[in-house]
Order: sequence, then structure tokens, then C-alpha cells
Amino acid sequence: MTTTNLHSLLDGLDEYLEEQMKHWKGVGAAVAVVHKNEVIWQKGYGYRDLEAKLGVTPSTLFAIGSSTKAFTAATAAILVDQKLLNWDTPIVQYMPDFKMFDPVATERLTIRDILCHRSGLPRHELAWYNSPHSREELVHRLRYLEPNEDFRNKWQYQNMMYMTAGYLIGLLKEASWESVLEASLLRPLGMDSSVLSVDLMQLQPEYALPYMEKDEQHIRIPYRNIDTIGPAGSINSNLIDMVSWLKFQLNQGQHDGKALISIEEMETMHDPHMPCDSSFRSKEVPISTYGLGWTIESYRGHRMIHHGGGIDGFTSQVAFLPEEQIGVVVLCNSNGSVVPYTVSYNIIDRLLELEPIDWSDRLTKLINGEDSQPENASEKTEGTAFVESEHQETTDFEKTEVQPMERLISDYTGVYNHLGYGDILIEPTAEGGLRATFNDLDMSMQYIGNETFDVELVQQGQGQKLPFTFTLDDQNYIHSLQIPLLTEPNANEVTFTKVETKATSKAAVIAQK
Repeated sequence: MTTTNLHSLLDGLDEYLEEQMKHWKGVGAAVAVVHKNEVIWQKGYGYRDLEAKLGVTPSTLFAIGSSTKAFTAATAAILVDQKLLNWDTPIVQYMPDFKMFDPVATERLTIRDILCHRSGLPRHELAWYNSPHSREELVHRLRYLEPNEDFRNKWQYQNMMYMTAGYLIGLLKEASWESVLEASLLRPLGMDSSVLSVDLMQLQPEYALPYMEKDEQHIRIPYRNIDTIGPAGSINSNLIDMVSWLKFQLNQGQHDGKALISIEEMETMHDPHMPCDSSFRSKEVPISTYGLGWTIESYRGHRMIHHGGGIDGFTSQVAFLPEEQIGVVVLCNSNGSVVPYTVSYNIIDRLLELEPIDWSDRLTKLINGEDSQPENASEKTEGTAFVESEHQETTDFEKTEVQPMERLISDYTGVYNHLGYGDILIEPTAEGGLRATFNDLDMSMQYIGNETFDVELVQQGQGQKLPFTFTLDDQNYIHSLQIPLLTEPNANEVTFTKVETKATSKAAVIAQK
């Protein structure tokens, strides 16, 4: 089929996208479609800066979040081609001091295991989110993070393990992951606008601002710097550069007649390694698997390889159909938006000349609770988690009746430590209550009885309600703090042990900074 014919199949896409932006309250979006080596669509919609009314263009930079993971897997593949790395050699043979909580994982974990999310670890997102610690320090802390599944037993999305993969890549090249990625992929592919930090993005000529929707209003929110966990999601790019990335995938590692990655290792990344969850499980998407940095699914009988991403104020989707040589990228600057998904699926339906599925309507019904019996149970449980977000989902913080405390406020104050997560500072407020500080995130506390507080962790203007339960020693003194930070099945509460009794301690001062 010619490029002209394919372009004609996208008639009405402008109107569809504008309708989706309105329905899902989007701010800005950038959309590109490629067929083989031809760009058949490349446009910006809405605003990169809503207040200044600056429009999105193909040059506008967006944070792509977890769509970065495919780049990290690709840098690993380059090292495999160079014989510096083997997919199945245990990590500990490259890093002798590497250690996991599970001794079997310590001994056996490989970079293949990391890149297909089968380490046994649940997400442990707050061990890194907003953390002041270095990449090396976070890798060291893995030994204190409990698994909830046996090693290689189950696919579980894990950002810290991707960070570890990037850290190893840097070690093997005696450089950083960032410099390896730039030298081996970004520069050779001509992705010269792409940068690896939101701080660097804001120094470029054209970039999008991050927004969220609250109370029917678009609220600008701060950029989230995730440089430390960069290999899991720190790339910022635009349509022009991402088109080069899509062509590179469709050409099986070739660029301008040169193989940057061998066909064999491209196939390794694009092949299924583990069955995985899907937000869109249905009769059209009956099977979901994960390769290395990519999700591989059957979509309406066609092999589709894709990965989404989300970080504060940004969402993305990168997808391609290898056999049909079609690629799509959608970038948005709206927090948790489903627009990259509804739009990319609609484009694929059009190019396959299939009756478009109204994914937007399906998702709207799921969110509103109108679809009580979806076609597949997985659609019901996964359907509200549209984005491979860099942090745990949040819910509205509900008010709880305040109960009188049975003990003094001073009994609770102090510093509580978990070797994998770090310190939580509990201190009194001017109003006579308590507040918690963790990774520079302030949390209000309401006592509800039985040594338990309802605690509000606010991120992006949204509150996640967590119970903080204090445990006692045999002398009836506060000994530790238990928090259910993990949502995966079989995951234990995270226990922070009291290490300081005064909020004026050196550790408390550090925690407040």
C-alpha cells in the first residue's frame, strides 16, 4: 500500500483527536505515524504552554516516562553484541557486591530477568520516588527490599530493577548509562533534541509544561526529576526524534544502512519472555506478554509491540506492527491521560482497515463503574491502570473522624528507619497534632485509634490515604511503624524501626531538608 493511500485512511483523525482531547480534558498532544521509512502523519495539537497559549509542534519536547525502558534494553543489546554482556550471566558476576533480599535471586538474577520484570520484587515505588539518594545507593538498598513472589515466578513491573540494568551498563562501559545511551543510540539515530533530564529539557528552545486536571480545571504541576532512576523513565523527546526511533525498530536495528544492533538481538527484545498484565485485556487483545523493554500483544490478530509511559504531568505511547511496518507515537502533557492509548489504537484500526473500536467509550464506562461485567476479568482489574506510571496510583483522600490519642504526642515523635526506604520523620505540628516527612514529602496525620493514623501522602495535588500503625515493645514503648506501601498480592507491610526519640536529632534535620 502506498503512503498516499495510508494517509487517506487517516481522514478525520484531526477531528477524532480533538474530540478525545476534549473528552479526556487534555492540554497538549503530539502524534506521528510512520509506514516503513515514510512519515505519513506528524502533528501537534493543543498547547505545550496553556497559560501563554503556545501550541504543540513536532519539535515540542515531552517526558516519555517508561517508554524509556525500551532504550535501556537496547543499550544492553548493544553490549551483548559487543560481547561485554550476556543476557543470561548472573549480575553478581559483573558486580561482585550485588545483593538481593532473596539469596537465590542474588545468585541467579540476570539482565534478561531484570528487563522482563521477573525479579520477584513488587514495585517498591516509594523507595525511590523523590529520594535524595544516588543511583549507586539505591542499587545497594535492593538487598533490603522484600520480594512478594519467588524469583522468576511472576511478571511484576519494577522500576528500580531497570535502574539497576542501566547502572550495570554504565559500569561495563566505564561510563554512565546516560553517556552510553547518547553515544550508542541517540546520536547515531540523529535524536539530537532528546535529553535525559527534565532539568535539561527546560533549557531547550521548545518543551511542554506538565499539567493535571482537578475540579474541572487544568492545573500546572512541578516537573518531577527522576534522574536517579533514569534508565526506567527519564528520556524527554519529541516527534521528530521518536520517528527515528520507530523507523529503527521497524528496520530491525538498521539505520542509514548500518546495523546499530544485530537482527538477532532485536528479535530477542521483541520476542515474548513472560506473560504480563494488560489494561486492555479483551477479545481483541487476548494475550499480553513482555519482551525486553517492550510489551508484545496480539491486537485483533496482528502482532503489536508497544510501551507506554507516565510521569508527573506527562503520558506517552510508542507502538508498532512489525509485519505491517506501521508505527505510532503519541505524546501528551496531561497527567495520567488515556489519550495516547485511545488515539494510537484508533490509528492502528484505521490503517488495518478495521472497524474502529470505541476504546474511549469502554474506558469511560469502566471509570464510571458502568461496565460491571467486562468481557474479561483482567479488563475489570487492570482497566483503571492505563499508564505504566512511575509511581503508585493515588485515590482521593477521604476525611476520617479524628479520635483522641491514648498516649502523648512525644511518644510517637522521632525518626523511623527502613534500610531499603530510608528515614521517616514524625514530628509535632503547631496545631498540636503530628505530621510525617519522607523523601521531602510532607504528610498530615489523623489518629483513628489502636495506635493507627490515617496519613495523607499528596502527590500531584492528589492524596493517597495510608494507615500508619505504630507497634509496641514489651515495655509498652513505641518500637516501630508499619505501612502498607505495596499493593501487589502477598506483599508484606513495610516496617520502619524507631531509631531516634527526638525530632531535633541530626537525622531529623537531614530528613527535613
